[in-house]
Amino acid sequence: MFAQLGFCQGNSGDPIFLETFGTGLTDSPLPAGTTTYTYANGQAPEDGLYTVSSNSNYFDWFDIDDHTPNDNNGRMLIVNSDFTAGEFYRTNINGLCENTTYEFSSWLINLTPSTGFCGNSQIPINVRFEIWDNTDTNLLASGNTGDIFGSNSPNWDQYALVFQTAPSQTSVILKMLNNGSGGCGNDLAIDDITFKSCGDSIAVADTSNNNSVTVCSTQVPYSETITAMPDNAVFSNHFYQWQISTDGTNWTDINGETGASLNINNVTTSAFYRAKVAEFQGNLDNSDCITFSDIFQVIINQAPAQPNLECWETATFNDNTCSWEISGTQPPQPTNLECWEVTFFNDATCSWEVSGMQPEAPTDLLCWQSTTFNNETCQWEITGTQPIESRDVFINLCQDEIIELEVESDIVNPEYMWNSGEETESINVNSAGVYVVEVTNGCLTEIITFTVNEIIPPVIETIESDGSSIIVNLLTEGDYQYSVDGVNFQSCNVFNNQPSRLYTVFVRSIECDFEVSQEHLHFFIPKFMTPNNDGVNDFFSINALEFFPSSKVFIFDRYGKLLFSAINRNINWDGTFNSEDLPTSDYWYLIEIGGQQLRGHFALKR
Repeated sequence: MFAQLGFCQGNSGDPIFLETFGTGLTDSPLPAGTTTYTYANGQAPEDGLYTVSSNSNYFDWFDIDDHTPNDNNGRMLIVNSDFTAGEFYRTNINGLCENTTYEFSSWLINLTPSTGFCGNSQIPINVRFEIWDNTDTNLLASGNTGDIFGSNSPNWDQYALVFQTAPSQTSVILKMLNNGSGGCGNDLAIDDITFKSCGDSIAVADTSNNNSVTVCSTQVPYSETITAMPDNAVFSNHFYQWQISTDGTNWTDINGETGASLNINNVTTSAFYRAKVAEFQGNLDNSDCITFSDIFQVIINQAPAQPNLECWETATFNDNTCSWEISGTQPPQPTNLECWEVTFFNDATCSWEVSGMQPEAPTDLLCWQSTTFNNETCQWEITGTQPIESRDVFINLCQDEIIELEVESDIVNPEYMWNSGEETESINVNSAGVYVVEVTNGCLTEIITFTVNEIIPPVIETIESDGSSIIVNLLTEGDYQYSVDGVNFQSCNVFNNQPSRLYTVFVRSIECDFEVSQEHLHFFIPKFMTPNNDGVNDFFSINALEFFPSSKVFIFDRYGKLLFSAINRNINWDGTFNSEDLPTSDYWYLIEIGGQQLRGHFALKR
């Protein structure tokens, strides 16, 4: 009997009513008379309650943002349906036009998740929209959304009704009703309630079916007939008022032009044309009751001045493109030129001229050089490499020694030039450095580099004990040998498995007669002992105690029992207590020497 849900099939205008429910973090009630439901007033909206809020974080509902684009803390109407189906929202829409078609629309969303508390037994939302006249006695349009079930990813969906106002009718009543009862489910949010005028989509075209035309200023004045062509999607009648604009923004009615077609005559400047269209003539002068056709544009392009031409060009004006068309081709540039030749175009004679001269060949070449002309680079290239040989000589110099650097070369009648300034065949030096001599007879050249390295005496920085190892660290670098007895020397600075005692460490130079020595008291405590009579680590030995003013050594088992002690003497404990072999285990020691106590443990392995 009444129109079901559907959108305007023609041209929707700008909103004449828009309810977004505002913005803000504070909930608020609807105006009085808008709903029969009870305001939740900051509490969770139970069945039959509502709120206007910027969030839906209640129960197990989805917590969503409102629908209005670009809202900051935008609010929406949140409804928990009453146990009794019926109306939950109404509002008056004023300022409408009589005999005019409108589109009502609203956005809805189901807040109940499909996997939430209600599960498969949840009640879907199902909303009925009704448009009544202002007397609330005549139903103009209605429609149902049908069941909208919950999901795991809720989306806002838009629903709409199209209706027409009656004569003398300028306001209507919008009602929203629950078709289902409340309970577990049927929880919804509503936003962006909108009313727009609804009219036909109206194209405008000329007799060639073009919706715009571009004309050159050489073809004005321009005349044509354009026609408005509605798609008849909404209006059953059409009343027109044609308008003109010079900028596409500000429009002026054209007196007397109220037909479907418009004759535009003697146009000399660019202009825009459109028609105001209403379904009823009485609505044609009300901006809220009309729709506009598409815009037909007449573009008048100013013909450009004739361009400057090259001597070989001619110009012809094309009225259709409103531009000058240039034809003609420059005479071809000469080819097969020598690389030193250049061309330039003479506008006076309208021809190419060639100039240039080959570069002169270089003179005063050296004895090993020759020349070739390169047509790619257009230059003379000098080739040939001076015969130069290079040699490196390495010499070691002991400290305070003077040595002679003597040149040995096969070059006949040579001249010498040292980097130190001498011009002799040999020089004497007493310091390290790099000495370079150039030996040449003008054509043959040899470069000899003498690298003199000074051997310096070794300087001991530290001598360290690391466990049973002795490490010798030097402040100097060189080719040195190391010894801990003055007899046996080695190239490595580390001596492993050395017993504790006082050593004299020697360092000597291999190249020169340099030798230094330093005493070192080597003292370490073994980490383990293996008393198996193989001659290796059979004892827990601590030597060099005689070099300390006093010493005490105590050995305990893991329970603190004293097993062995010694005062002011070296020890070689055999791992026994009361002549009985002690078992494999960890044992602890306390050593008092030089005013300090050393504590630790070692392993006895059998």
